[in-house]
Order: sequence, then structure tokens, then C-alpha cells
Amino acid sequence: MTVSAGQDGVRFSPVWRVLRQCRRHIVAAAAFSAMSNLLYLAPSLFMLQVYDRVLPSHGLGTLAALGLLTLVALGALAAFEWLRSRLLIRASVLLEQGLSVRALRVALSRPGVARMQRSEATQNVDTLRQAMASPAVLAGLDAPWMPIYVIVGFLLHPALGIAMLVSAALLVALAWANERATAGPIERANKAQAIAYSRLNHGVAHAAEVRALGMVGTLSRRQLRDRHAAGQLQVAASFAGNGFSSTIKFVRLALQSGALALGAVLVIEDAISAGSVIAASLLMARALAPVEALVGSWRTIVQARVAYASLNDLLSDDAADPVERTRLPDPTGAVELDAVSVVAPHSGQPVLAGVTATIAPGQVIGIAGASGAGKSTLLRAIVGAVTLEQGHVRLDGANRNDWDPDLLARHIGYLPQEAVLFPGTVKENIVRFHVGNADDSSALDAAAVASAQAIGAHAMIAGLPQGYDTVLGIGGTGLSGGQAQRVAIARALFGNPRILVLDEPTAHLDADARRALARLVTTLRQAGRTIIVASHDADVLAACDKLMILSEGRIETFGALGPSPKSRVAQPTSLAKA
Repeated sequence: MTVSAGQDGVRFSPVWRVLRQCRRHIVAAAAFSAMSNLLYLAPSLFMLQVYDRVLPSHGLGTLAALGLLTLVALGALAAFEWLRSRLLIRASVLLEQGLSVRALRVALSRPGVARMQRSEATQNVDTLRQAMASPAVLAGLDAPWMPIYVIVGFLLHPALGIAMLVSAALLVALAWANERATAGPIERANKAQAIAYSRLNHGVAHAAEVRALGMVGTLSRRQLRDRHAAGQLQVAASFAGNGFSSTIKFVRLALQSGALALGAVLVIEDAISAGSVIAASLLMARALAPVEALVGSWRTIVQARVAYASLNDLLSDDAADPVERTRLPDPTGAVELDAVSVVAPHSGQPVLAGVTATIAPGQVIGIAGASGAGKSTLLRAIVGAVTLEQGHVRLDGANRNDWDPDLLARHIGYLPQEAVLFPGTVKENIVRFHVGNADDSSALDAAAVASAQAIGAHAMIAGLPQGYDTVLGIGGTGLSGGQAQRVAIARALFGNPRILVLDEPTAHLDADARRALARLVTTLRQAGRTIIVASHDADVLAACDKLMILSEGRIETFGALGPSPKSRVAQPTSLAKA
């Protein structure tokens, strides 16, 4: 995990930097906690005065005055408690605002982040936000004021002070033992539960395929096993935590009763007054309450600690603010692959190994090869969807990483192998969820229609229940595979990009859509657009200016097609041997 330096040279972790932005609220809450804990002495002092002054003198006036002062103190106590709770809620909102933007940006923009870490990013932010305003933090703010009550106990009688000190040390030791016994099981249970939910969400998202493949029973049993394993870990953690919570509650009540017994002995020996017995009992209860509250909130503390570590790991290489890059001229379409290498994220095996090629503006490049040869990965490397292990992708001679990603994406149209659409309307998917104001919303509408017309999808979209305003579900549900692919191609065409990267563009297209795609390629070639297309379709590859044959992540052949390209691309291996 990396950290960054503050203004005073001290280095902070990414989450700690955001927490420092909340310090004004936290310091104010701590100040209110200090005043609250001082005011918590009011009931003890009230009882002490009632027993020592009011009862012996039958002073009803004194009782009324003491009662009024105590009510004022308790009113101020309630106000301070309310204020510090509101301050912590405000701090939690600031924390969420400071972390969510960074977490979302990194989760969506950094290719090397694991899928589960992406899905947990905002959950971890929510966990920290909830923990910030939880009873655990309130107890943590109260805990440092335990010595106040111990000191008051010593003022009543040294024996009472020693008893309170020993009691506090005993409960702290039990809290430490609770940490040792429960932190590990809680972390393992949370991780197992996260895995179970991740698998469940994936299965539910593809429920139709699960039913069609007859996997309902098998996946249900697997999910039940996952839930059972996570549940067993949760039970073990809960048993351990509940055991310590019950023990600490018993010890606290026993110690409080012990303080009464000790006070009674001291009264009998005329060492203290009768009122001091009640006061000592109240002081003991208040001194030990934060420790009991901390143990009762231990699951929240452990979850917050895990979320803190996970977010620090996710944001470790992220700058506090987006990098301000020099705005480069719009690309002309020249693409250079300089020894590009990519490895599989889990196995570490090379998927691309030293791919080097130069693509001139306006060329149509076909990429062929057997399944698993690295075609899709190469396209993903060009558009910046994967992290390069080695090498560079250059556009007009500039390293791809030197471009502002959002600005560069306006000049690159990309069709992934799976036509991934997002929840929203068809138009929103085509325009990549750009939001226009009153002046340019009509321009967005026109651009969406033009992109759809270019691929021959306008009539299909117009025939949907609400046309371009038809709402799609998660994963683009509501459209057939061919319809989704045509919408995804229209999205790639949005903004008239200089470079068009297409992965298996004809996989789900019918004959009419294929002809529309062929016309589109011809039109874009005449307009000087660079097109890079990976396909197994011989007709698509035959329309290309050059053909690149990949095998096991390496280029076997890259060059212009011969006089009879269709016959040669029908079996790419023959071209590789030629």
C-alpha cells in the first residue's frame, strides 16, 4: 500500500487523507463528548448531595434547587449528545463524498482491478460511512474519559478509586481477548459471504441460461453450500462475540454490585457517607459502559477495519485528484503497437507476447486466428481495457497513457465481443449516457439517430415499444442478441470516431445487418477512418486492406491480402504458412 505526503511532510494512506478532511467534525464531536462526560457526573453528584445534605436536614428547598440544576445539566447533556451525533453523521457524509468519487473512478477506470474488488468498492465506502456514525465511534469518543470517573472515585475514597481502576483494566483485558478471538472469524465470514453473494448475483444475472442448461439444481446446491460455509463462519464468529459480550456484561454488573458492597463496608467503617455509595455505583457503571459498548459493536469495528484496508489497497496508486494531462490534438487514426504484452490476471500466463505493428490512418485491418489466439485481448489493449505488462500502444506517435482517457474515448469507437448494454434507454446507451442541456439535447438525439441509421438499426429501434426511449434492464435485457449488437455498434459509431475497433461484429447479425455493416465499412474507409476488426467471418476479413494472423499471442503474418483474399482468409493457417 502506498501513501502520499501531506503539507507537513507526513505521509498518509489514501483513506486517511479523506478522514483528515473530516477532522473538524470529529474534533468538535470529541469536544462535545468531553462536555457530555463531565455532565454525566451530575446524577452522581445529585445523589451524593441528596443523601448527605437533603435527607439529614429535610431541606426541600435544597432538593428543589439541586433538582433544577440537575435537570439543566441533563438537558445540556442531551443537547451535546444530539450535536455530536449530528456531527458524526455529517462527517460520514463527507467521508462518503470524498471516497465514493475516487473509488468509483478507480474501480471503473483501472483495468488491473479484480472484479470482486470492483464490486465491493462502493460497499466498502458505505461500510465506513455507516461505521463513522455508529455507536462504536461514540463509545470510542467516550472511552478516553474513563480516567475522569476513576479520579472522582479516588476523591471519594482511595479504595473506591482502586476498585474502579482494577475493574476498568479487567474489562479492557476482556475486550482485548475479544479482539483476538473474534477478529479472524469475522473477517473470514465476511469474505466467504462476499464470495457467496458474488456467485449468486452472477447466476441470477444469467438465470435464463441457467434454466436452459438445466443447471438450476446444481447451481442452487452450490449456492446453498456457499451460504452454509459462510453461515458456519458467521455462527462461529457470533458465538465467540456473544460469549465475550455476555461475559463482559456479567463482569460489569458484578463489579458495579461489588462497588456497592465496598461502599457499604466503607460506610459501616465511617470512611465515607451513604451518598458516596450510590455515587460510586453510578460512576462505576459510567466508567465501564464504553468498553461494553465497544465489545457490543465489535463486528462493526472489524468490518470497518477490513473496508479501510481494502479501500487503501484499491486507492493505493490513485492520485487525490485526476491527473491534468496536456490536451493533445485529435488523433488522425495512426495506431502503433510497440512490443505489446499482456498476461492473464489469475494465471500470469502470457496472452499477448511482443505484438508489434503499425497501422496507418484510414486503413482497414482484419485480425484472425484460432479461438484463444489473443484477438480480443489485442483489441482491448488498443482501446485501453486491459493493463499492458510490457510495451506501448501509441496513437499518432503519443503513448496512449498520455491522453486524457475520457477525451480519447470520444475518438475511438469500440464494440466488445459481448454487446454489453447498461440499464437505461436505448438512446442513453447509444450516446454513452452523455447528458445534454436544453441547447444540445437535440444534437444528442440527432447523433443517436445518425449512429443507428449508419448501421441500419433505426427502423429496428423505432419499432420497439417506446422507440429510442425504450428502457433496457441490467445487461441490456429487453433486446435480442442481434438487436443488442446493432445498438452496441451504433454506440461505437457515436461521435463519428477516427478509430473504430470491432470485435466479432457479425456474430449475431442477420443478412440485412451484415450488408449494412459492409456498406458502413466502405463509407468509413472512404472517409479516412481507421477500422480494426477481429472476426472469424471470411467475408468481413476479405473486405480489409491488411490481415493480421495471431497464434498463441504472437503475430504470425501481417500484410496486405492477395488477389483472392476471401479464399485465403477462409483458412487463416494457410495464409500464415504462405
